[in-house]
Amino acid sequence: MSDKDASPLHPLANADTESDGSQGAPPVPRATGDEGSKAEQSPVEDFAALLASSESTAGSATIAVGELISGRVVAIGRTSAFVTVGAKGEAEIDLAEFRDPTTGALTLKVGDRIEGTVIDDGRTSGSIVLKQTLGRGTHLPAELEQALAHGIAVEGVVTGENKGGFDVQIGSVVTFCPGSQIDLRRGERRAAADYVGQRLRFRVTRIDAGGRNVVVSRRALLEEEASKRAAETWKRLNVGAIVSGTVTALRDFGAFVDLGGVEGLIHVAELGYGRVGHPSEVLSEGQVVEAQIIKIDAPEHAGGRGEVGLSLKALAADPWDTVAAKFPVGTTVRGVVRRLEGFGAFVELAPGLDGLVHVSKMVLGRRISHPRQAVSPGDEVEVTVLAVDPQQRRVSLSMIEKARVAHDTAEARDRADEQALLVKENTSRSLGTLGDLLAGSKNKHR
Repeated sequence: MSDKDASPLHPLANADTESDGSQGAPPVPRATGDEGSKAEQSPVEDFAALLASSESTAGSATIAVGELISGRVVAIGRTSAFVTVGAKGEAEIDLAEFRDPTTGALTLKVGDRIEGTVIDDGRTSGSIVLKQTLGRGTHLPAELEQALAHGIAVEGVVTGENKGGFDVQIGSVVTFCPGSQIDLRRGERRAAADYVGQRLRFRVTRIDAGGRNVVVSRRALLEEEASKRAAETWKRLNVGAIVSGTVTALRDFGAFVDLGGVEGLIHVAELGYGRVGHPSEVLSEGQVVEAQIIKIDAPEHAGGRGEVGLSLKALAADPWDTVAAKFPVGTTVRGVVRRLEGFGAFVELAPGLDGLVHVSKMVLGRRISHPRQAVSPGDEVEVTVLAVDPQQRRVSLSMIEKARVAHDTAEARDRADEQALLVKENTSRSLGTLGDLLAGSKNKHR
């Protein structure tokens, strides 16, 4: 056996061997018969066969029609872009998918990373062909069948509304999109006229009657895209983080906010420090807001859906931090009666800032057994600040202080007037009448 036969590339190089005990003796293969004849084949030929077999097996196992793959654009030709797809080789994708429908400008450049669905694994055209969106080709019926089979998105224009849904023109084919499938949720759907004339992407869900009846869904596509966004969004959410989102729906109990595929809820109690009867008093649908995350139940801990609690209140200034400066003792202000208790009435001085008027401080000059004998919720009253305790978040108020001061002032004035009259009368009595004074004067001169 030659040195060449002992090369590691030889297929029998690692076979079990026996030795006669003499050093340097060539190993004797155990194989006999047909196996021995195979061992006599050229090692170069065997290696080439193994390599070809390996490449053939790897190529057929790494890509399939309908597979979603991603890659980086390495070149742009006249009609196609070429994309590297790792060990799978190079794929091409039609440039028409990346042209602005209005201006025709190309929105793709070398170095961009794109994602597409395999519509040809090379067996038909000899090249791997990707597609992001169908509906612009010349062989539309076949493309729609491909889209249905492999879940590829299609592009079409909403041309009008009909009973139960919308007409969607995809190339030369008019398809149908049910009304429930035009958007994600009923609360997020706009007026029908807002969809008409728009070029949108859809998922083909059914083809009947030999291709004459085609049903599409935009909602299915939006849900898939939202699911991908949600997976990324969950990675960056944590309690205490400040996030930005869009208000998608308002309910009696709070407002739903889209954080990027993940929906958060601002409970009505977290809309601010002031009392809010309905979220529409503070927010509107479509409004972009910033909120702080105060609670998270990840999908794996919340039945697969996940919950995010948000708060606007957490980002607002606490009115109790400045209560002593804004409402010093002795200040008289106007407030609104918010609720009644047996011991008194709570009066709102500012959003999120209530003070208590004790029942004994509600009416001057007489006792009442319940605050409803003096006021009702919603009444605007004038109150005077008696005491402020920011630590305990308490403000003591009085509805009679101003009246009591006025009453005491009037009493003091009346007492002063009475005293002046008494002094004058006593002085008159000590001097006598004018007649007495004249008579006394005459007697004196006699």
